[in-house]
Amino acid sequence: MAFDSQLLDGMVIFVEVINSGSFTQAALTSGHSTSYISKEINKLESRLGVRLMQRTTRSLSLTPEGEVYFQQCQQIIDDAEQAHSILSGGQAQPKGTLRISCPTSFAMAKMQTLFSDFINLYPEVNLELDLNNRKVDMIADGFDVLIRASQQLDDSSLISRKIYSSEGVIIAAPSYLEKYGTPKNAEDLSQHQAITYSHLKNHNLWSLTNPDGQVESVKVNSRVQTNSSELEISLCVAGHGVMLMPRFNLNGEIERGELVELLTEYQRPEINVYVVYPSRKHMSAKVRCFIDFVCNQLAS
Repeated sequence: MAFDSQLLDGMVIFVEVINSGSFTQAALTSGHSTSYISKEINKLESRLGVRLMQRTTRSLSLTPEGEVYFQQCQQIIDDAEQAHSILSGGQAQPKGTLRISCPTSFAMAKMQTLFSDFINLYPEVNLELDLNNRKVDMIADGFDVLIRASQQLDDSSLISRKIYSSEGVIIAAPSYLEKYGTPKNAEDLSQHQAITYSHLKNHNLWSLTNPDGQVESVKVNSRVQTNSSELEISLCVAGHGVMLMPRFNLNGEIERGELVELLTEYQRPEINVYVVYPSRKHMSAKVRCFIDFVCNQLAS
């Protein structure tokens, strides 16, 4: 890349405008005039060749290009502040916005209290939580951390760290078993209706380890496939099929007799939950503290 002495010009002002919500507030915070702030933003947009924000006399909002640029600029500024703190002998304090993508079911089952405790512990960190079950592009979508549950993560250049382990259980409602019978072995599952999780790569291929230690893979008939574990459980309780579900998603349905665990002589598949992040190098304080906090809390 060619040398550009203006590369960072206007970046701090731009981030301050967005974080403060207005040109006027950014002027007050920075000690400059409103006209100076406006000129700096105009020069920045002119140099970049894109409009970063839509602004009226009453409001401003980021354009799609501005949203991408803002996320990257915020990270650069956070890193610069951390470097300054280290060189000045201070302890880098976590601050800024931490963008996290987490499966809805795991967030509701295990993370609600942890998120609350984290923001109490680190008052200068703002959490932007995207609870969804879709596959996301961490870099393109601008996330700092992903939390993902899987039997095995896809190969990736990203760094992953296991933070929690559960087990998968095969379950069905008593009403379903009364109508269709109870499977006696893994092969029997192919003759049953199944409710499957659509975001899994092979959602209708279940692998179980039999009592002899051999892995048996069976292709199940997906009567329903969905990206919602909550809907899976609801349909299973209603008697619409057999389901393979991480135990942490259940909320007492087995204990209340609403669901029955099947093939208990088979080894239950391990479902691991991972925290995923881009790199161990140049990790910001907010990311490092969140990862360490979650690992310590879930381990205990």
